[in-house]
Amino acid sequence: MAKPYKFFCYGVILTSLSWAVIIYLFLNLSAFEAGKGQVPRQARLIPRNPGIQHVDIESEEFRAHDMMPHHRLGDEGQGHQSYLEGEGHVHHDMAEQNEVLRIEKKNQVNGGWAGKRPHDRDKPEDMADKQIAAIHAPGDIKDIGLIRSPEDQKIRDEGYRLYAFNQLISDRIGFHRQIPDTRHQLCSRRSYPSSLPKASIVICFYNEAWTALMRTVYSILDRTPPHLLEEIILVDDFSDLDHLKRQLDSYVEENLPKVKVIHNQKREGLMRARSLGSDKAKGQVVVFLDSHCEVNAMWLEPLLTRIADDRKHVVMPIIDIIDADTFVYKDSPLVRGGFNWGLYFRWDQIPTKLLQKKEDYVKPLRSPTMAGGLFAIDRDYFNYLGKYDPGMDIWGGENLEISFRIWQCGGTLELMPCSRVGHIFRKRRPYGSPTGEDTTLKNSLRSAHVWMDDYINYYFRVRPDAKSRSYGDISERLSLRKRLGCKSFKWYLENIYPEQTFPNEKGVAPEVDRQVARKWPKREIIRKGMLKHLNSNTCVASEQGVHTKRSMLILVPCKPGEATQIWTESQTGEFLLSGLLCLDSEGDVRGKVYPRLMKCHFEQGTQQWLWAGKSTKQLYNPASGKCLSLTQSATGTYLTLMFCQDSVDSFDIVKL
Repeated sequence: MAKPYKFFCYGVILTSLSWAVIIYLFLNLSAFEAGKGQVPRQARLIPRNPGIQHVDIESEEFRAHDMMPHHRLGDEGQGHQSYLEGEGHVHHDMAEQNEVLRIEKKNQVNGGWAGKRPHDRDKPEDMADKQIAAIHAPGDIKDIGLIRSPEDQKIRDEGYRLYAFNQLISDRIGFHRQIPDTRHQLCSRRSYPSSLPKASIVICFYNEAWTALMRTVYSILDRTPPHLLEEIILVDDFSDLDHLKRQLDSYVEENLPKVKVIHNQKREGLMRARSLGSDKAKGQVVVFLDSHCEVNAMWLEPLLTRIADDRKHVVMPIIDIIDADTFVYKDSPLVRGGFNWGLYFRWDQIPTKLLQKKEDYVKPLRSPTMAGGLFAIDRDYFNYLGKYDPGMDIWGGENLEISFRIWQCGGTLELMPCSRVGHIFRKRRPYGSPTGEDTTLKNSLRSAHVWMDDYINYYFRVRPDAKSRSYGDISERLSLRKRLGCKSFKWYLENIYPEQTFPNEKGVAPEVDRQVARKWPKREIIRKGMLKHLNSNTCVASEQGVHTKRSMLILVPCKPGEATQIWTESQTGEFLLSGLLCLDSEGDVRGKVYPRLMKCHFEQGTQQWLWAGKSTKQLYNPASGKCLSLTQSATGTYLTLMFCQDSVDSFDIVKL
């Protein structure tokens, strides 16, 4: 019996070794096949040990191409050395980033097209699991904004100054990430024709952050069927940052065969830059996107299908929100575009009569205006309509002008609810006109004089100062309107935007019903009590009372039952004092960030606070990358924010 038993053991060992070899070859060949698509080197980094950074033989190229070009201008306009060029401090987060990349490599984002066939798309329920895994992946991804050093602080502060968003987080995310599929559940059941027109994606930019621009490009490549993508055209509107010149050209040439770069030789502005991009396009459809976006699952097919039905359909995706402070991707409610009589765009509620059945939430929805940055149009029809007004400068007002023109000249402007694209909504525009001119006013005047007929007088009621302002020669645009046989502005208001109200003699108009089509989710309170500083046995209170916005916070002797010391903690990380105002990390472009009381916006971001560590009880604010701390441990001391590793301050909600 001994000999057969010995042979049995040998057989088990041999079988195990064979399976090990097969699994090893399968994993490596899968990685190789994925690499044949549009997935860059970054997506092929696989961690062997969560605690140690391991890179493959391409790691030097990965550092050089995927993350390096971050030259930023200082106060004197000189290019600063990239924080990756030998400084080394970003590698604190490489293990976490590699783990995210490992998840993405296993299944490219939201059923991405790199190395996958159309029928291999993930089921919605599987994607939900993957999105949760991305948030709670090993390495605590929620800490990706953590500031660990003065160099991190510098990157974050310069990012806000140059780009008006958190560059530190953008850089750590890299070029790829998972985002939630925010479409209505009925969208995943929709099918689209196999034969659709090809699209050219035109992205214009001026002084854009490297990772934001590249993540825009790669999100398109990762989530767009290759047979529908003719090309991506990047139009650089005379940027003066080094990484958007030769470095961009070299990277695109070496890594992105479907991408073309055009450099304007002078500052043209968004309108002329986009028209130039469309002139160079080869696709039947032109899709305009901003340079700080991330497209979502099956974003392009609904747009192309609607245009294929009728070339006069100009279509827009729903614009989801990418938080400028935390880069959290959030779904947007179903709303449509309108305008006020100062000729500024606004979001309006969709009339309830259009949303009676569940299917209505996934059908095309007519919109009086577009937000401006993101839409698709048949290229020949775009030319027929007169492209953008070449007399408009830099930015502003062009979205309303083209919206009026589309409707008045025989086209339709529609939202496609099953197409979603995330967009970084910045708190300010980080650039202006080179001449200092108010280009939005000039552009709005051109639009009003060409398209609004006598209704321009309502504009002047709101902006009487505009009557004497110059707006250039509009004779060519008036000839275009006559040549196209366009309808009156009265027709537009009566048939497309009958909900619009009119200003009185003082320029004040009644509000259009702008209540969004959903309510804020109810915030579940998980704890209520005093916010206690455990080190000093004192409690956190407002310096100027519980009703005062922007009030600083101080330590006071704890008084159980005192209403001014009662904090509530929500499940999503908001801290409300007396149920009125929220704990916020209020900051400015200089990087000076303080904890204050502010009106609750319930969008997390600067008002989200997380408990960092199981033993330290530190209160961490992802938007600032810092922890709640003190200037000194004594009654009357102001609260501040510090590097979490430098803070010894612990807090807790003490129940009454």
